[in-house]
Amino acid sequence: MSALTEKLRQITESRPFNQFIIVVIIFAGILVGVETYPAVMDRYGEVLKTLDKVVLGIFIVEIFMKMGAQGKKPWRYFEDSWNVFDFTIVVLALIPAAGQYALVARLARLFRVLRLVRFIPRLRILVMALLKSIPSMVYVSLLLGLMFYMYAVAGVFLFSKNDPVHFGTLHESLLTLFRIVTLEDWTNVLYTQLYGCDVYGYGFKEELCTTPQPSPIIAPIYFVSFVLMGTMIVLNLFIGVIISGMDEATAEAHREQVMESMKGPVNLQRELTKLDESLGDVREQLHRVQQWAAQMEADGDTSAGWPGDGDGDHEE
Repeated sequence: MSALTEKLRQITESRPFNQFIIVVIIFAGILVGVETYPAVMDRYGEVLKTLDKVVLGIFIVEIFMKMGAQGKKPWRYFEDSWNVFDFTIVVLALIPAAGQYALVARLARLFRVLRLVRFIPRLRILVMALLKSIPSMVYVSLLLGLMFYMYAVAGVFLFSKNDPVHFGTLHESLLTLFRIVTLEDWTNVLYTQLYGCDVYGYGFKEELCTTPQPSPIIAPIYFVSFVLMGTMIVLNLFIGVIISGMDEATAEAHREQVMESMKGPVNLQRELTKLDESLGDVREQLHRVQQWAAQMEADGDTSAGWPGDGDGDHEE
């Protein structure tokens, strides 16, 4: 490992360097927010653009430094998924903020704020927990989708004549159920079915209430059961899956910390190199002792000094 490579590794892994990058990321996020004000852009647009180029330059230098810290194998930089994420954001930010790619360039600059996730361990654990939860969340989403579809079709059959605004078609029924599962004014929809559209809920659209049909028994059963199943059970399954993923991500982060602590403050490869050099010295001394012993046996002289002591030293 060359001195330059070792120096780059020490710099990129140091706490001050990472803190500096965090400050630059926060500053980049502030720049993007300030640029949403037209008055500020009209007055300080050129200054802000120059600062943005400086930020981008710092990120590019950071990438090259981390690649240089890998020595003769810079492609190892991409073995870390977070490095790939950082590299992608920086490359997208190089797109000119003009023409048909202007929106992509602006969004890429906004995504730079997400780089904070890498440098804040707790945020990194949250992101890893969400990623680990995706496979299980697919099955929970499938269950929720089946329930939505069944209740939406039943809602059209039961309430379309009384309430064509909320249950007139399948897609309107699905949208209404999404409103209900988020508990957004769901009782108004319930009362419309409970008392009829001519009594409740159609005060501003009387012309649409052509065939009011109150459902004092079916409506409470339908809505209460959907709220209990959709909000209290299925959505809590999502929470349970995420918590499980959080436990896995926390355990994995703990294992990584243990592995890092076992490595110690010095690079393992350097330790192995030093150990190999020490073994080489031991082998050399052993070889000299064997030569000395063999010559003493051949001469029949045991009074000679240890090899290396004055005249008793023999060349190998």
